[in-house]
Amino acid sequence: MTVVIKKIGVIGAGQMGNGIAHVAAVAGFDVVLNDIAEERVKAGLATINGNLSRQVSKGQISDEDRKAALARIAPSSSYEDLSDCDLVIEAATENEELKRKIFTALCPSVKPEAILASNTSSISITRLASITDRPEKFIGIHFMNPVPLMQLVELIRGIATDDGTFEAARTFIEKLGKTSTVAEDFPAFIVNRILLPMINEAIYTLYEGVGSVDSIDTAMKLGANHPMGPLQLADFIGLDTCLSVMQVLHEGLADSKYRPCPLLVKYVEAGWLGRKTQRGFYDYRSGTPVPTR
Repeated sequence: MTVVIKKIGVIGAGQMGNGIAHVAAVAGFDVVLNDIAEERVKAGLATINGNLSRQVSKGQISDEDRKAALARIAPSSSYEDLSDCDLVIEAATENEELKRKIFTALCPSVKPEAILASNTSSISITRLASITDRPEKFIGIHFMNPVPLMQLVELIRGIATDDGTFEAARTFIEKLGKTSTVAEDFPAFIVNRILLPMINEAIYTLYEGVGSVDSIDTAMKLGANHPMGPLQLADFIGLDTCLSVMQVLHEGLADSKYRPCPLLVKYVEAGWLGRKTQRGFYDYRSGTPVPTR
């Protein structure tokens, strides 16, 4: 039986979570936006309002649409608030232990027929599903960043995911006006399996002195027609996230071609994680990005 999704819960009000809440609310779904701290939920709602206002100024939605979307999002700091959601999407940091803790704590609060999903970009859906009370109702729904702008969503079935869960998730993505692609449950799925090794190779190219930050990014923008260079993109994604995806690929596939570049490890150890910390392969503190190498 396919569940009809009307109300969704989003766990994590950060960059991905607030983006998912944003697009769901604009599409007419009631949303409960949950995070451990009330301040994080408030910050997430402020980001959503800012992004909606930008859509209004571009003529993509009306101001009435903006107000209606905001009215559909309820803030939450307790899993009890998710009890009547038809679908709950976890969008916490890319850390398996953290995600497992969330699902273990969440399961007793949600109704038995509710679907659970993870927005993980690389972790095994089968493994995450196995610690819940409903592996057949568990699926990977991987949105791309930034969610309001990116058209693609990867749907990943775990070994136990049933057809009804898959169809409900696919219908939900259609209603958001996005395109879904189906990926098998292997490390990093499709997009990151291809994208992150390319970014890692760009970092190796820098590490080995083949080119500077500026020359590598210019080469890929003008030579391969990429909208932004791989090092600029790494800063946007977050170097910690890049590293964790490369580690999942390296451990999961045991192939040396996925070895994270030592320079990437060094930047993460320094806390230079890209845009979110104002320093990565570029220094953003002056307002104008300046290459750090």
